[in-house]
Amino acid sequence: MRRPVMDSGDIFRALKRIAHEILERNRGSDTVILVGIHTLGVPLAERLADEIGSIEAPVPLGTLDIGLHRDDLADRPTPTLRGTSMPSDLTGRTVVLVDDVLYTGRTIRSALDALIDLGRPDAVQLAVLVDRGHRQIPIRADYVGKNLPTSERERVTVLLEPDAGVWIEDIG
Repeated sequence: MRRPVMDSGDIFRALKRIAHEILERNRGSDTVILVGIHTLGVPLAERLADEIGSIEAPVPLGTLDIGLHRDDLADRPTPTLRGTSMPSDLTGRTVVLVDDVLYTGRTIRSALDALIDLGRPDAVQLAVLVDRGHRQIPIRADYVGKNLPTSERERVTVLLEPDAGVWIEDIG
């Protein structure tokens, strides 16, 4: 059974709040680069960039493919590579990694490995739409849309288009 926990309005408000928190913590947008982790982190980062741009100066936006940095490559089929794109050098910048769901922390660990291959930012922060707990690696998000305690027998599904929402479903 699937139960909704966020609708499109909730997602909009969460992203608006996160945008304000990013600007407040970094004292503006001058040094910030948003980097979306493929796949759903990219459109979330785009939405955050739009929101930040409507409040203050626009921020550069990058995309990050972590496919070759995963620690479970031997257990998966050949990864689909989507490409990495950075708008500028990361040196001296604050990179805000953006993803949809924070769970074990392994995706973010892979993203950090991939990011460091591209340069040495002054700081890396993490923004997620949903933090569901169950870490296997000591990683914590700086910006969270919704903390959503779950069991390991549940799956969190995020859909951004066409009917945006977040659901929990029991996978048994």
